[in-house]
Amino acid sequence: MLGRKKKEDMASVQPYTKGTLAVQAVMTVAAVFFIAPLFIILNYSLKGKKELYLSSPLSLPESFNLENYVKAYKKLDLATTFTNTLVYTVVSVLILAILCGTTAWAIARCKRKFFKFCYVYFIVGILIPYQALFLPIYMIGYRMNMTNTRFGIIFMYVATGISFGVFLMNSFMSTVPLELEESARIDGCSVFKTYFKVVLPLLKPAMATLVIMQSFQIWNDYLLASLYVSKKQLKTLTVAIHSLFSAQSSDYTTAMAAIVISVLPIAVLFLSLQKYFIKGMTVGAVKG
Repeated sequence: MLGRKKKEDMASVQPYTKGTLAVQAVMTVAAVFFIAPLFIILNYSLKGKKELYLSSPLSLPESFNLENYVKAYKKLDLATTFTNTLVYTVVSVLILAILCGTTAWAIARCKRKFFKFCYVYFIVGILIPYQALFLPIYMIGYRMNMTNTRFGIIFMYVATGISFGVFLMNSFMSTVPLELEESARIDGCSVFKTYFKVVLPLLKPAMATLVIMQSFQIWNDYLLASLYVSKKQLKTLTVAIHSLFSAQSSDYTTAMAAIVISVLPIAVLFLSLQKYFIKGMTVGAVKG
């Protein structure tokens, strides 16, 4: 009896094991295709100029050359461009997190027609990419004297990202028990205190998802930054890297080092919020 039971258990486990191995093999191949470009960029950033043309993209550098990073730091004017990009990203994401969270909470809890109309309005905003509205966006910004200003570019990042943010946050509101909010109000909490003390702590995965996705978008944005900013002291990293590629057409090792420098901060952000991001995406897929 024990031998038969053991064989039945093995038979039931074997198909699952084969399926798991197949999935792991496919994921491994996919991971290689995704990692290979990153490896090539990092590899070239450590090579000398001669190795750029004489060696294979996958061959390791003869010696780790950090001079490319020093050149990239100087030619990017990193002290200025990095600070600008960081300010634009942090301020815009902070404003988006506050506005999108409170707006989505109001839409989810209020059943009046006005709030339903607002939700439809934000959904329509997702369907129209801001790249298709560059001309009116620039005209509005120019007439309001917001071009070549930090306030102007931050305002446009918030305006172009709020539709997706409200849609994302609204899908998570169903995970917040309504009874907790009712109990807080019975205990005398105001509307603001109920949101910041009761609702917001339960939305950490959603907030992390919003912060990561919007940070990626703003940090790597080139079109809006190049459209709204022409002053050198207000340029972002992506605009500076584009100029570096144009100027260094024969020395891509310096440009590759610049890419590595620009990727590091956003990679650190993702790794620090990865746990909440994965949880937020899972919750949104199940209950959103």
